[in-house]
Amino acid sequence: MQFELTKEYISELKSCLESNLEADLLKDINLLHPADIADISDELTADEVVLLYQCLSDEVATDVLVELEEDVRERLLKNLSPQEIAENFIDNMDSDDAADIMAEFSDEKKDKVISAIPDTELASDIVDLLHYPEDSAGGLMAKELIKVQINWTLITCLREMRRQAEDIENVYTIYVTDENDKLIGTLSLKKLLLAPNGSTVKDLYFDDVRSAKAYEKSDEIASIMEKYDLVVLPVVDELNRLIGRITIDDIVDVIKEEADKDYQMASGISESVDSTDSVMVLTRARLPWLLIGLLGGIFGALVINQYQETLQIYPEMALFIPLIAAMGGNVGVQSSAIIVQGLANNSLGFDNLFQRLGKEFLVATVNGLVCSVLILIYTILYKDSYDLAATESTALILVIIFAGLFGTFVPLMLDKYKIDPALATGPFITTMNDIVGLFIYFGIGHLMYTWL
Repeated sequence: MQFELTKEYISELKSCLESNLEADLLKDINLLHPADIADISDELTADEVVLLYQCLSDEVATDVLVELEEDVRERLLKNLSPQEIAENFIDNMDSDDAADIMAEFSDEKKDKVISAIPDTELASDIVDLLHYPEDSAGGLMAKELIKVQINWTLITCLREMRRQAEDIENVYTIYVTDENDKLIGTLSLKKLLLAPNGSTVKDLYFDDVRSAKAYEKSDEIASIMEKYDLVVLPVVDELNRLIGRITIDDIVDVIKEEADKDYQMASGISESVDSTDSVMVLTRARLPWLLIGLLGGIFGALVINQYQETLQIYPEMALFIPLIAAMGGNVGVQSSAIIVQGLANNSLGFDNLFQRLGKEFLVATVNGLVCSVLILIYTILYKDSYDLAATESTALILVIIFAGLFGTFVPLMLDKYKIDPALATGPFITTMNDIVGLFIYFGIGHLMYTWL
């Protein structure tokens, strides 16, 4: 069903909810995709969201709950009893989605909801998943999967697969294990359908299978699935026993979260925040880097103050302070962004340090020459000052080279010491390049004044 969220639609929906009308609009809402209903919920008040959910079928309501933003979901669930949450929502979810939602509850509420889940096997799976870190393979995986043993006959295999498939919405892969539940391969559904009746799993399975350890980091899982174009990845414990699977939809969420985090960090935001967060949360995330920028500005002012005598001789130098600072910052951010991207897709590492520094030196030299020639021509034509032109162009090429090398070195060094290299693409690089760039600029200006 094609859907477009408009102000008119939201206004009409609000009127129907407030008037408690049995309108076609409310009946048809179950036909929408859960993601669309989640978007609608974002536009409603807490009371209106509760009324809207009363119009949804249990299955649709469960799917929509997974799609909701965390703050909207919290508003919806806070007025429901643990038993209502367990029976109306958690009991209808896959184990990974249920565990993600349960992780948002307090310990007390979590225990009450788990105790109220009718399906004891699902409750056990959720408890198991909650023990894993959120950013690990175990924290991402679902327990629902289809597995067969290597020594099963075709008839046994089909019977067991039918039983297991009842709890699974999408069947991506059939896993083959031994009698100890150790993962040893996969089974093609096509080969299974075409196999003779007397076949066993051992005759049909593929032993080439990639897997992830339960405590492997989520970003590493994302890299594996992206590299090998996988839509599902099995998860095993330390004994290589099959314990779950990670599907592509969960990895897409991880990739998006990592991209959002890196973008915010590059913008000088120290923790993951959203526009709906409180003033205190937003301030706490943004203030640290603003203070670093403020400190950098103070050091920059001290550099300028140190060369007041030079500025008195060449007052025109003040006109180009913003240019020097801006060019240094831009080049540094460009260089660091390329390195961070290479680190993210595992095409770079600290072992490439000297190779990358050499290449960046050449790139920065070429870029610096082009920019310095342009500023040289501009200064001679419009300022009619050869001394100033020589100072500007020399300082600019040195600033660009330094910024390029610094922007390359810092993220590689941070990555070596297991610090998120995305830090290097933010205010840290810009601030340092501002300070050093001004120091280079006025240092060259002072030398020109001394020699001339």
